Amino acid sequence: MWGMTDAAATVSAPDSAPPVSARLDASDLPWPQRPWIMAAICALAGLAFHLTIDWRYAPDHDPGRNALAAFITVSTLVFVLGVELRRWLWALGFALAWGVVIALIVWTSVGYNVNASVFEWPFWSGLLAVLIATPLFQTRRDVAPDWRFWKLWQMPYERLHSHAWTDAVIGAAGLAFTGLTFLLVLLIGSMFKLIGINLVMEAFETGWFPWMLAGAAFGGAVGLLRERDRLVATLQKLVMIVLAVLAPVLAVAVVLFLLSLVGTGLKPLWESGFSTAALMMGAAAFAVLLVNAVIGNGREERSGNRFLHGAAAVLVVAVLPLAIIAFYSMHLRVIQYGWTPERIWGATAAMIALAYGFAGLWAAVKGRWDFDDVLRPLQQKLAIAMMLLALFLALPVMDFGAISTRDQLARLKSGAVPVEKFDWAAMAFDFGPEGRAALGDIAKSVDKTKADLAKWALKAKNRWELNGAGDGPDASDVTYAAKTIEQKLRVFPAGATLPVEAYTALATYGQCNTAPCIAYRLGDARIAVVGRGSSVGLFARDPQTGAWGQDYEAFGRGSAGPGLTIDDLERASVEVRPVTRQQVFVNGKPVGENFE
Repeated sequence: MWGMTDAAATVSAPDSAPPVSARLDASDLPWPQRPWIMAAICALAGLAFHLTIDWRYAPDHDPGRNALAAFITVSTLVFVLGVELRRWLWALGFALAWGVVIALIVWTSVGYNVNASVFEWPFWSGLLAVLIATPLFQTRRDVAPDWRFWKLWQMPYERLHSHAWTDAVIGAAGLAFTGLTFLLVLLIGSMFKLIGINLVMEAFETGWFPWMLAGAAFGGAVGLLRERDRLVATLQKLVMIVLAVLAPVLAVAVVLFLLSLVGTGLKPLWESGFSTAALMMGAAAFAVLLVNAVIGNGREERSGNRFLHGAAAVLVVAVLPLAIIAFYSMHLRVIQYGWTPERIWGATAAMIALAYGFAGLWAAVKGRWDFDDVLRPLQQKLAIAMMLLALFLALPVMDFGAISTRDQLARLKSGAVPVEKFDWAAMAFDFGPEGRAALGDIAKSVDKTKADLAKWALKAKNRWELNGAGDGPDASDVTYAAKTIEQKLRVFPAGATLPVEAYTALATYGQCNTAPCIAYRLGDARIAVVGRGSSVGLFARDPQTGAWGQDYEAFGRGSAGPGLTIDDLERASVEVRPVTRQQVFVNGKPVGENFE
């Protein structure tokens, strides 16, 4: 299994007896200098990253600098994780190619939205493609007679699966070692600081030292573990054995969950307040992980415990209903609120889960007890397809923002979504150039309400200005803004009303200007206002002047609670409960914030 390669080792054995190799593959001769070389490469990459961009104080939104930083990081990590002495030029070319790809993705992502972060959905999609491509490359490098890669699906599954797990174990161990290295150096620095020597602690204040330390620690750890991959293989098998034990637990839970839905229906899922699609896809992904832990790299490595093997069979079949629920949840969300880039990515993930679910069902029907023999080649083909799809979607060939803009505009024009409930912030900050261009067109509309809201969204420097304090649309006409808020405000308790002055205060302070809100009347002089996310504000009437204003000192420290969506604000029940808290008093006066 481990010696299957048509390529000779690039380093010939010396005349004397060769050193005992700790490598799994006999073609990989010992490389004692590897840890030092990898540590040096990663340390230099850390220095280059620092010189390119430093996020310690504020994010740098320059597309070119972010793209160069991504190129340095991805190329280095892919090379360090995948290089061997034999065919090392293949590894260098592979790493540089993926560095260029991710750099292109970052360059387009950073310039796409206003103040956009590097870590947008395209970046994660590209990173997923890299993670899948790396073990595919390693396997092809080991067994291919030449560089032609268009028959990836014919590679030996055992080696491919082993590379995937080994990369995961080595990567995780490298990160853990990096964390321990930082703790050790900080401990040493603190010891010397006690006697007045601040050299180490001052080095941490510079940008270059932490990055170089992290690079050297990670590269050294990866190099050390690669030279002892027999030990890593043992650790990998131990991890798989531990995970396999969890398969029956998840199998029983999933079966009981699906049977419960027969009696309760799907309605409780939509009323739970959680993302049903995300939970179902998370459960499906965990099921796939546990299935692979049970079936191993091949028939000879699959668990001999029939109970565990049966649990894996149940899980591989259960992926399909979980994926169907996730896809249906996304379908309902799109019908209710239309397309957004996040929902397009979610629908794509749900379709990938469906593909695996159908593959798992086919494997169980065709292979029955030996379902894993059918499933393994299907998984290999799905991995290749997922890599290509993730790469395609990450590249700037499809504009999810443009798709979302067209859909949301159609909903606005048709009246499916009222003007006051339209997500102006998403158009300005989530849908890219097409979204802002559409806002520019709406700003020229003869419809004053739409035009004012579009101008306000374009004027905002960030999305929080559209939901927090600040000028509202047409700030010179507070009465107009107050009337707009009155149309989309839910008032509790049922039957309660708010004075006109309260609506004016909400407009003046920028509350509820672009999204629905909830107002809970606590009495004649106080109102609690709940907005999107976990925003809660208290408005009070001044007993002297009678003017309403926001009371910024009304709330002590406490849990922000779950983030609220527009759906929560439009449908959820609301109540105010008395809560007992503790606070420190000095000379009978409260000091500091309250606490549990």
